[in-house]
Amino acid sequence: MLAWGLTWPVNKVILASVPPLWAVAIRTAIGAVALVILSLVTGRLARPPRADLPVLVSVTLLHMVGFTSLSSVGLELVPASRSAVLAYTTPLWVVPGASLFLGERLTRRRLIGVVVGLAGLVVLFNPTALDWSQPAIVLGNAAILAAALLWAGAILHIRGHRWRSTPFDLLPWQMLLASLILVPLAWIVSGPPAFAWTPPLVVLFVYAGLPGSALAYWASAMAGRRLPAVTTSLGLLATPVVSVGVATLWLGERPGASLLVAVLLILGGAVQNLSSGTELTTLAGGSQTVTGGPVASQEAIKELGTNGGGFYNVNSAHPFENPTSWTSWLENFLLLVIPFSMPRLFGRMVGDNRQGYAILAVMVVLAVASVALTNVFELSGGGTVPQAAGAAMEGKEVRFGVSNSATWAASTTLTSTGAVNSFHDSYTALGGMIPIVSMMLGEVAPGGVGSGLYGLLVVAVITVFVAGLMVGRTPEYLGKKIRAREIKFASLYFLATPVLVLIGTAAALATGNSGTALNVGPHGFSEVLYAFTSAANNNGSAFAGITVNTTWWNTALGLAMLLGRFVPIVLVLGLAGSLARQQPVPAGAGTLPTHRPLFVGMVVGVLVILVALTFLPALSLGPLAEGL
Repeated sequence: MLAWGLTWPVNKVILASVPPLWAVAIRTAIGAVALVILSLVTGRLARPPRADLPVLVSVTLLHMVGFTSLSSVGLELVPASRSAVLAYTTPLWVVPGASLFLGERLTRRRLIGVVVGLAGLVVLFNPTALDWSQPAIVLGNAAILAAALLWAGAILHIRGHRWRSTPFDLLPWQMLLASLILVPLAWIVSGPPAFAWTPPLVVLFVYAGLPGSALAYWASAMAGRRLPAVTTSLGLLATPVVSVGVATLWLGERPGASLLVAVLLILGGAVQNLSSGTELTTLAGGSQTVTGGPVASQEAIKELGTNGGGFYNVNSAHPFENPTSWTSWLENFLLLVIPFSMPRLFGRMVGDNRQGYAILAVMVVLAVASVALTNVFELSGGGTVPQAAGAAMEGKEVRFGVSNSATWAASTTLTSTGAVNSFHDSYTALGGMIPIVSMMLGEVAPGGVGSGLYGLLVVAVITVFVAGLMVGRTPEYLGKKIRAREIKFASLYFLATPVLVLIGTAAALATGNSGTALNVGPHGFSEVLYAFTSAANNNGSAFAGITVNTTWWNTALGLAMLLGRFVPIVLVLGLAGSLARQQPVPAGAGTLPTHRPLFVGMVVGVLVILVALTFLPALSLGPLAEGL
């Protein structure tokens, strides 16, 4: 694992001055000579048994010639870190192959793991990220994936073969045969060697030929002979981690944010494997299956993309997803970082960074207020039970505590994430109200990636309209007049989600479907209100005390999600199109500056007042009635 992990960056450097096939041929020949000398010294060089000839030829052609040649071609065209990850998709092909050819049991969970792995491979390959007009890039990725298939075939043959000698005894012959094939092939394809031998290049070839080829092949063969094929292939999955780390430190390749976060979560204790599950015996003597999977990588993507869907049912409260307090703070940061960066993008797009900073200031004011109020209400422990227990810890993980949980609750509802590390239905009455209000604000502080920004810009349009009415002047925003057409789009946008929330809540109560709520009275009303607020605002979190897996609830919440997503999009596109058709007008003496603290305060005030006028009656029947 370590030898091959370092070999990928080494080969990348070699390929900068040596053709791919010559690079493979030379390092294979070096490894072959070293192994022959070692075998002679130890007295172990002997003619391979006839029964072992098939596996000798198979490993030589599939791995030492096919895999190394194709991976070198791909490595020349693809970054070293991406090459290593793609090449070590071998387990995805070994698992079904071991079932088909070796009779190793393929359980349902293992099959699901393979399907998930293949889906991850598609995401990793990411066809949308490739420039299909450049055949070299496509060829590089295809060559490395084909190399992984060949290696999988070699692993299966090694495992299924009945050995007469040891892998070490066959290895010199395999590398000699590979050298005899690769050297003429390199000469035919690339011509005679025409590169300059330098001391650094010699050192790199020595490493690639000895530890990177001879030692690594021997260790792989020994593991493949003594361990199940699936175990061997899964053990090699650590190789890309070494390659990515070395390529980052040595070659300056920059891994993506999701990859770095996944590594941090793994270090923190999050699970990352392709395991179908581990059977354990509990303290009570029972049996339990502990589910594994690519948890850390999904968790990183989930939080950075403000998605929220967890690998486990309890989401980020599960210790395999979110092991410690510091990983919880890290994940909380992740779900906020991209939405909070959108105002800067907006400022650069309009050519005035001050406009972006003003929108950012509005987001920060609203977010700080939400986080502070949620913490205050939860830490005060309002209610008989929290006061008797000494803290409002029901529904919260002890390893996180109250503040960590309350901050997460505010963050996940201020954005469109919906991931949870505690259960909001167990919050105090007023503490549970703040996440509801955060979603009722329209998820604009900072909101989803992009959607929070345009939602707040709609509020800014309404604000300049109100300001224009105050001074009797046609309102303007960023050089565009806000006329009747624009304010109609903005007003309909603002009203779309409240209509869905209030009508949905009323319909649930009027038809008796609110009876699926665990509680009655004000808290039961809050559970219904939260369900429609979360669905219509594209959040996904819930007051989990209500059962919504019925035909009525699935239909009602499905319509709320569908209309809550697409109706605002249509209206904001209409507003954008109407503004785009206008010719910019120069700012005059009466134009309201939209980059100053006054405007920031006005946007906050307009938004809070509009939300209060819209939802205060509903909040009065639910969390306010319960908490006051």
